[in-house]
Amino acid sequence: MTVDKNMNILIVDDYKTMLRIIKNLLKQLGFNNVDEALDGSQALQTFQSKEYGLVISDWNMEPMSGIELLKEVRGGSKNADVPFIMITAESKTENVIAAKQAGVSNYIVKPFNAETLKQKISSVIGDF
Repeated sequence: MTVDKNMNILIVDDYKTMLRIIKNLLKQLGFNNVDEALDGSQALQTFQSKEYGLVISDWNMEPMSGIELLKEVRGGSKNADVPFIMITAESKTENVIAAKQAGVSNYIVKPFNAETLKQKISSVIGDF
């Protein structure tokens, strides 16, 4: 299966610098249709208004965290099976287990580079 590099990607992080870094990494990988949200609730509104091929979200955000966003996405009917990658500074086993139980597609621990991001994306949507 070939990966559609024109698919819509939603990135979610409450830290604008991190959004810029992820967006630039995605651009280096050939993805240009990237929307941003500053927290889970904003992301959920954006997600419900458009079709996405991938969601990349930070875990720790207020008022709605990435894990809460993941649960909302997985529990909804619209695009509930979209690949979802969680990014976090926490590598605690219980967090990884909680994310897996909530239906996360993959998990990235900060800090990370373009190669790590590419590997994680490839693992959930296919090689590109």
